[in-house]
Order: sequence, then structure tokens, then C-alpha cells
Amino acid sequence: MGGVGEPDWEPAQRGAPLPTLRWEQVRRHNLPGDKWLVIERRVYDISRWAQRHPGGSRLIGHHGAEDATTQLIEDFRALRQAVEDMKLFEAKPAFFGLLLGHILAMEVLAWLMIYLLGPGWLPSTLAALILAVSQAQSWCLQHDLGHTSIFRNSRWNHLAQQFVMGQLKGFSAHWWNFRHFQHHAKPNIFHKDPDVTVAPVFLLGESSVEYGKKKRRYLPYNHQHLYFFLIGPPLLTLVNFEVENLAYMLVCMQWTDLLWAASFYARFLLSYIPFYGIPGALLLFVAVRVLESHWFVWITQMNHIPREIGHEKHRDWASSQLAATCNVEPSLFIDWFSGHLNFQIEHHLFPTMPRHNYRRVAPLVKALCAKHGLSYEVKPFLTALVDIIRSLKKSGNVWLEAYLHQ
Repeated sequence: MGGVGEPDWEPAQRGAPLPTLRWEQVRRHNLPGDKWLVIERRVYDISRWAQRHPGGSRLIGHHGAEDATTQLIEDFRALRQAVEDMKLFEAKPAFFGLLLGHILAMEVLAWLMIYLLGPGWLPSTLAALILAVSQAQSWCLQHDLGHTSIFRNSRWNHLAQQFVMGQLKGFSAHWWNFRHFQHHAKPNIFHKDPDVTVAPVFLLGESSVEYGKKKRRYLPYNHQHLYFFLIGPPLLTLVNFEVENLAYMLVCMQWTDLLWAASFYARFLLSYIPFYGIPGALLLFVAVRVLESHWFVWITQMNHIPREIGHEKHRDWASSQLAATCNVEPSLFIDWFSGHLNFQIEHHLFPTMPRHNYRRVAPLVKALCAKHGLSYEVKPFLTALVDIIRSLKKSGNVWLEAYLHQ
């Protein structure tokens, strides 16, 4: 990969002989309305085209004034070709049909439990747990659809995602894709990956030193690994996602998504108000969201928070994905419970691959990493969960050291 002081790159222009540019010149073009991009030694002016990018102008804008070429290019292309030859991008309809079926079955089971046993504390607790598992599995299924890894026709994926995300969860598919595609483009990069841009509530990675040196103390960050249990897992889905999702639908005028989300709330309330009344049905909803939120935070962040988090390093694409991800040891239960997100490395390198094929591609990815001296980390499940707390504690201590002594 080229850089400042390294060989010049050619701009992709038609007509006259192509001039050469140095990285200092390219780096200047990373402004709103003025963005250049380097792909395989050619410079492209994407300023106007960015508005038509399928992932949105913000997503492609995160690569402004960078080399977007896939490095390890020959080996990675060879690996991808091998994966295609093995037909690992082909989904199994029965697999995803069973996933949807067991989600719907859990929804029905929870309602039948209250209908047959009454709204006592034990049936209600069991129903809330079942609904929370259903919601967690719905996250996984809509995630598959958002990555267009189920149907060959992308439109069918998007329509199905709107149904799962809207009717089964009460959220906007467009909102999720807007934030999630940024995460995949720049994982663990501040101000580009929404999942780690969480200051000033939590300090992760390099933000710890920055806040410490600037004497910023909005919260007792040296205890963030403790208050994480109070405001992290319990409230992410219930508060942050609900507010962010509604604001996105209104500001971006996603009226279809809004109707789908409204249909979820209408179904939920009409199903449970007859048993609990309005206050009780709302309490059940809150309980489900809090339980679901715990699952979401622990499962999605066990692969990322313990990894490198900081500002843009301008790495090649494959290296940046590997630096931000790790895997969790597989088992039939963990694969199901996590929606195969325990294969986070494979998912980030092949985001459109159906998840039931991650096990088959994993040895090939591991071999590629070994060949190029890249990290391929696999942890036990409980270790991965504990590492979230360890990372928060470490970042908090780094902040305190910088706050007191730098």
C-alpha cells in the first residue's frame, strides 16, 4: 500500500496523459462534497457519485482520501474464488426457513403460556424469557437479510428484512443498515463505527488517554466496568436504540418502516393487554427489551470491544477487519445462541456469506492469516464475555493514569 513519500498514483481520468499524484495531494480531498478515493493505483473523484452509493454517502465517505484496494490482494482473491467454487455463498432455504419458524413458534408459545396458565409471576417470567430469545433470534435473522445472504435477489432480502425488523421487532430496517454498514466499513474506528463511538458515556481504546490528558471527567471512568452493568446491557435496546430508531425514521421520512414498526407495537399490545391491562403489557414489553438488550450487548461486543479501538490507521481492508475482530469457540449451542456471530472474522471478511457456511470457510481464513502473519484469535465463550469487562476496566485505569499524571 502506498503512503506519504511512497510512489505516486495515477488519477483515473480520460483523455490526456494521466498525471501522477502524491498522497499529500490525495489526503486534501476528504471534505464534504470533495472526496477522492484510490483503487488499485488509480485516483477517483467520487464527490458526486457518493450520493448514489448503495450504502449511502456517509459509508463511502469513510474511505475518503484512502486506498480502498483490498490488500493481500492476490491471496484474498484466490481465497474468495475458492470459496465461490465451493458454493459457500449459496444459502440453504431450509436452514433459514427453520430459523423463521422457530421464531414464530416462540412468539406463539409465549402467548399460549399466558392464555392457558394466566398472568401470574411464573408464567409471565417464562413468557418474557421466551419472547426475549425470540427477539434475539430475530436480530440474527434480520442481520442475515440485511447482508443479502439469504435470497439471490437483493430486493427479496430487503423486503423480508423490513418484515422481520418491523413486524417482529418494531425497528427500521433502513436505520439498522445505515449504522451497521458503517460498522463493517470501518470496524472499531472512532466516528466511523457507531458501535464504538460511545464517549463520553464509556471510554474505549485510544479515547481513554485523550480524555485523561484533556482532564475530561464527565463520569467516573475508572469505574466504568461497574456502571456498565447498570446502563450498558440493560438499556441499549430499550432506550438508545428505541430513540435513535424513531428519530431516524422521522428525520429520513421512512414511512414504510414506521408503519411496519407500528404494526409490531399494535400486535404486542393487542395480544397482552387483555391479560395484563395497559400498564402490565407495557411492563412486559420493558422486561423483554431489557432481557433482549443484555443478549445484544454481550453477544455483539464480545468480538469487538476487547480488540484494538481507536482512530483511523489507514490500513488495508482485510487487515483492518482482522484487527477489530476475534472469534469465539464454536458449538451447536453457541452457534445458535449467537446467530453464528462467534465466527466474527469470517463474517467480516465475507459479509454476504450465509452463516451456516462459516465453519467450512474458517480453516481457509485461518491459513491465510498464518501465511501473512495476521492475528486469528479464537476464545472460549466465557473468556470472551469476561474480556469485555477487562477491557473496560483497563481503559478506565488508563484514563485515570492520564488524568492524574499527564
